[in-house]
Amino acid sequence: MAGKIRHLVNRSGRYHARLVVPRDLQQIVGKTELRKPLGGDYRQALRLLPGAVAELQHEIALAERKVAPATRAAQARYPLAPDQIAHSHYMQRLAFDDALRNDPRYASVGIDDVLVKRLREAVAGRATNEELVELVGGQLERFRALGNVDAAPGTDEWRVIARALCVAELEALARVAERDEGDFAGAATAPVIVEATPPEEPKKRVSLSRLWEDYKANRMEAGFMRTEGRRQNTVVDGLRKFVKHDDAARLTKKDITQWRDNLMKTLSAKTVSDVYLSTIRTLLGWAVENDLLTENVAAHVRQRKPRKQHAREQGYTDEEARKVIAASRAYQPHRDEKGRVREKPGMTAAKRWAPIICAFTGARITEITQLRKEDVREVDGRWVIRITPEAGSVKAGGFRDVPMHRQIVEEGFIEFVKVAPDGPLFHEEKNPDRFAAVATQISNRLATWLRVNGLCPEGLQPSHAWRHRFKTQCRELGVSDRVVDAIQGHTGKTAGDSYGDVTLKTKADAVKKLKFYEFSIRTLEP
Repeated sequence: MAGKIRHLVNRSGRYHARLVVPRDLQQIVGKTELRKPLGGDYRQALRLLPGAVAELQHEIALAERKVAPATRAAQARYPLAPDQIAHSHYMQRLAFDDALRNDPRYASVGIDDVLVKRLREAVAGRATNEELVELVGGQLERFRALGNVDAAPGTDEWRVIARALCVAELEALARVAERDEGDFAGAATAPVIVEATPPEEPKKRVSLSRLWEDYKANRMEAGFMRTEGRRQNTVVDGLRKFVKHDDAARLTKKDITQWRDNLMKTLSAKTVSDVYLSTIRTLLGWAVENDLLTENVAAHVRQRKPRKQHAREQGYTDEEARKVIAASRAYQPHRDEKGRVREKPGMTAAKRWAPIICAFTGARITEITQLRKEDVREVDGRWVIRITPEAGSVKAGGFRDVPMHRQIVEEGFIEFVKVAPDGPLFHEEKNPDRFAAVATQISNRLATWLRVNGLCPEGLQPSHAWRHRFKTQCRELGVSDRVVDAIQGHTGKTAGDSYGDVTLKTKADAVKKLKFYEFSIRTLEP
């Protein structure tokens, strides 16, 4: 499907040649765009367009020389393919012929047969570089001045363009001869002109950062991306900095591939694949689905990940779990030489309660460290914690109620909650927009505490290991994965998993099956 004719605009039924002035030249030209009227007839406008555009491009070239008079840009500002150059020159020659025929003396000037022979030799490839310069060197340099050509003289690319111009000259001379006989119906026959692809309207600029903001808004409106894309923000910003522009329409597969290779110098294959490439692939795919881009250039850019090698089970063993919860239960914050406690109360509370709550709920650690006082409540005689995005971040998006095991209650967690001030239980942040970030900080410090005290064996994720252990225990107890997923906040693997509800009673019956932990008390420093 052909695109719009480049540089041609219709305003109120009248056609104009239009050229946008580059931003760095607008102060010199005094305008943001240049226009030249072409009349109201479409065919005539197409015929006049190449010459009009050439005049406008010449104005741009003059302004460019004022900015850098001693140098000339190495790259063409308005690049054209050889066939497009030939077509443009052919149309300009015919337009010039029209103008000259207003002088009655012009038709008496005959066609130079020697010139025709030399042009045919050049088209056949038998002309030297010097002969090509004599024949079309002036025209070629004019296209260079207009920013359409950047081929170095004498190169194969330069010769291709020169020969195409010779074809255009031959075709134009043939039309001139026909017109001298009164025949103005003639048309070009050379494929390089007949089959020339008209320059399409350049792709409209699509701001990558604006695209990302729109995508986030769309996802959040649908109930997803509760974290507002905090982790992915750095991904999009990093890509913008790497390619040194903000135009998503200019991105190429090569850009994404080179960006990936650069990321691999400092990041793991898993992070590059699952965070960086995944984010950009999804973003550009969404843009294509919404007709904001025509192609997802990241669709087939992948990064292979090494297969995980586990030297042991991914969850805590019975003995490891008992040691963590025993240490947590006996924890006392460090006091300095003056008896002062430097650790914030929320951090102390997190070390005391987060491990045992994770052990009996299989929840993500940040879902626990972001709990608020109002998220702990009694429903039908059962104590329940509500894990909700209102408190911070929930990966699955929605809230879920999780029954508390009797051991958590008997350990005194409810009494702790009752005397706690309103708001978050494990941090003191007042701004809800910061809850998720602060909860993550608390969970990271908790993980560090477990590692420093030798409570997390090598190869385990200190807090995530509880999720693996919880699922393992439930399977051993015969609890269905559907119920376990509902407790832990995992999405179902099949469409059938979304049918029916896992009631609070069902979840409570499952949690009730988990055995109590027995402790041998010891005190740990922070």
